[in-house]
Amino acid sequence: MASEVPAVATAAVLTLNNETLDEADHPVIKGVDFNKVVELDDIMNAMATTGFQATEMSRAIAEINRMRNWRLSDEPIKEDEDDDLKTFEARNKIKCKIFLSFTSNMISCGVRETIRYLVQHKLVDVLVTTAGGIEEDIMKCITPHHLGDFTKYKGPELRKRGINRIGNMLVPNVNYCKFEDFMTPILNAMHDEQEAAKGELVWTPSKMIDRLGKEINNEESVYYWCHKNNIPVYCPAITDGSVGDMLYFASYKRPGFILDIARDIRGINDEAVHARATGMIILGGGLVKHHTCNANLMRNGANFSVFINTGQPFDGSDSGAPPDEAISWGKIKIDATPIKLYCEASLVFPLIVSQTFAKNGPKTTPSPLSSNETSPPTTATAIEAESK
Repeated sequence: MASEVPAVATAAVLTLNNETLDEADHPVIKGVDFNKVVELDDIMNAMATTGFQATEMSRAIAEINRMRNWRLSDEPIKEDEDDDLKTFEARNKIKCKIFLSFTSNMISCGVRETIRYLVQHKLVDVLVTTAGGIEEDIMKCITPHHLGDFTKYKGPELRKRGINRIGNMLVPNVNYCKFEDFMTPILNAMHDEQEAAKGELVWTPSKMIDRLGKEINNEESVYYWCHKNNIPVYCPAITDGSVGDMLYFASYKRPGFILDIARDIRGINDEAVHARATGMIILGGGLVKHHTCNANLMRNGANFSVFINTGQPFDGSDSGAPPDEAISWGKIKIDATPIKLYCEASLVFPLIVSQTFAKNGPKTTPSPLSSNETSPPTTATAIEAESK
């Protein structure tokens, strides 16, 4: 028997809004139309109105382009401005200083080539990373990493075979032995130079990294280009990896080598303090995120910021802390528009670079492989053959 719908249900479900959303502030949700000819730029443009993390990626792209395009000429001239920075021409030459920070797994994987592009063409100004982010770049110039699998290869089996696993990548332990062969004579030479200078030469992690970039002398290396382009690289945890192992062994064989981290904290802080504007692009969390943000605290915050990681805020970790928390500490400016992209960086950072630094950016044809080099394998086939 028919009856009326309860009024309370009708009122609850069919409530009308009295407001029309302004599409200038609230664009219509619309994604990629694959019925049309679709290129990479079409897909990336559609991300802006797709929603969820696709839209946040689009906002990250916009934030990076803002930091790239900033010039001192955008700002009003202060009363106490230096006389040589009062003309438009002089002010238009002053750019935002861009800090690029990344955890070591970004060098372990193919994001290394994206980072190398950025430093090769001097598109970023300061790097911050961890020990693995240094040594694995050098190792890859000697012997490549290989693709593996997240679950196929079990830890005990790989340990017996002398193979290390990083996610779904495999690194034979012999790679580390070859890295030691490369590092040992350099450490000895650095120690010799320290002793000969009689206190006048103090090695820091950044100076050591610069030296490694010089010694590897390989255009595939991130740190070769940092050395060549005078881009400082800060690694406060330089001992937390294979480099630390080498220093540990050396401390028994030949005590007395000194690596001064205090001078580097002044170095990175001064990079921020003396910049007229700063931007932070941080891939991952932990030490590299905090070290970069803390340097920008010294200037009362970065002007532009993009965080890309999968960290969540509920555990109180710095990795998961959103930009708003950094603002509360003075690490990002109060009037900034920072972006936190919740995503695994290897998936999105090359796409972001394609729409920022590399869009109409410089291109260089890589030099052909030398006669003693071969193309690195792209699967675990070589690993399997090695173990037989």
